[in-house]
Amino acid sequence: MFFFVVWLSISCALFALLYYAIVTASSIFRFCSTGLLCHTDTMGRRKLPDLYCAPFPLYTVKVHRETGLVITAGGGGASKTGIKNGVHFLGLELVGGRHSATLLHSHDTDTRATMNLALGGDVIAAGQDANCCLMRFKQRSVKDGRKPSAKGAGDDGEQTAPRRRGGRRQTEGGGDETRDETPQMSVETVGEVCSDSNPTDPLQKCVRFSADLSLLLTGGTDGHVRVWEYPAMKEKLDFKAHEGEIEDLDISPDNKQVVTVGRDFGCSVWSNDQLVVGLRWHDNMPHIAEKTYRYQACRQVLFFLCAAKVIMLSMLMLICYGYDYGFAKVEDKSDALRLYTVQIPHKRDRRPPPCYLTKWDGRSFLPLLTKTCGTEVISCLAVR
Repeated sequence: MFFFVVWLSISCALFALLYYAIVTASSIFRFCSTGLLCHTDTMGRRKLPDLYCAPFPLYTVKVHRETGLVITAGGGGASKTGIKNGVHFLGLELVGGRHSATLLHSHDTDTRATMNLALGGDVIAAGQDANCCLMRFKQRSVKDGRKPSAKGAGDDGEQTAPRRRGGRRQTEGGGDETRDETPQMSVETVGEVCSDSNPTDPLQKCVRFSADLSLLLTGGTDGHVRVWEYPAMKEKLDFKAHEGEIEDLDISPDNKQVVTVGRDFGCSVWSNDQLVVGLRWHDNMPHIAEKTYRYQACRQVLFFLCAAKVIMLSMLMLICYGYDYGFAKVEDKSDALRLYTVQIPHKRDRRPPPCYLTKWDGRSFLPLLTKTCGTEVISCLAVR
C-alpha cells in the first residue's frame, strides 16, 4: 500500500509538470507568433527571440497596408556617440511557424533621428527634430541573378543593408543566405517644413495624415497644432492647443474635427482652430481625483464593424504602453462615430492603479462606456 501511494504521488506530480509544460509552451508560441511581445513569464523571466533588432534605438513603427512592409525608424540623434540614424524597411515571413523580420533596406537620415512617422500612400511623413520631412519610397525587385552586397548602394545612393532574420546580422563569413530576387527600396526626400517653433527645445512629437490624404497634421513641444494642405504643404492652420507639449493628435474621417492630447492633462476637440469641447472621462467616477490620470497618445481609425463588436475588438488591440484615442465609424449607423480613449495614471506607484478605456459618442462627446484595461501602462491603441 505504501509503494502504491508513493507511485500515485509521483505519477500525479509528473502529470502536473507535463501539463504545465504543455500550457507554457503553447503560451510562448502564441505570444511569439504575434511578433508583438519579446518577453513572457515562465518559471521566471524568460527572453524570447526578438522579431527584429536594429543597430539603434527604435522610436516608431508602421505597417504599409499596400505592400505589407514594416517601416521602423530611430537613431541616436545628433550626439557624437557613433549611433546612426535611419529608417528601416522590413519584410515579414513565417518561418517554421514563427514570424521573422528581414531587413530589406536601410535609409540613412544623417544626424537626425526619426521620432515619429505617418504613412500616406508611398510617402513617409517623419518627425525629425523641429521638422516634418517627407520621403517617397518605391519598392523594386532585382532579378539580375546577383546577390546584394552588404556594403553596396542602390541607384539613389542609399545604403542597402544586409538581410537580417531574427535580429542577427549577416556577415561575410556566414549567416543567412540571400535570394537572387531581393526586394529593394529607393527613397527620396520630396519636401520638408518646420513643424515646431519652441525656442528652447523644438521637437515634433506627432504627425497624422487625414483619411483622404488631403491634410497633414503635426504637433510638438510648443503646444501648437499645424494643419498643412497635402501634398502642396501649404500651411492651412496654426493654433495653440495645449500648454506645453502635444503628445498626439487625430482627425475625424470627415476632416471636420481634430482631437488633441497634451501634457497639461487635456484632451480637446477642435473645429478648425475653435475649441469645441474638452473631454472629461471621470465625471461619473467620484473615486478618480483630478490630475491623477492623463492622456498620452492617439490613433485615428476608420472603422467598419457592428457597434456591439467595436468595444470588444478595441480592447483586444491594445498592443503597447501610454494613452490613445481614435475615431471609429459604425457600420450599422452610417452617421454614427465613436471615439476611443485610454487613460493612464499620471504617476506610477509601487502598486500601480489600473488604466481605463473609454468609448465616446463621436457627435455629443459624452462617454458611453468606461472599462479598466489592466495595470500595464498603455502607450498606443490600434483599432481596425
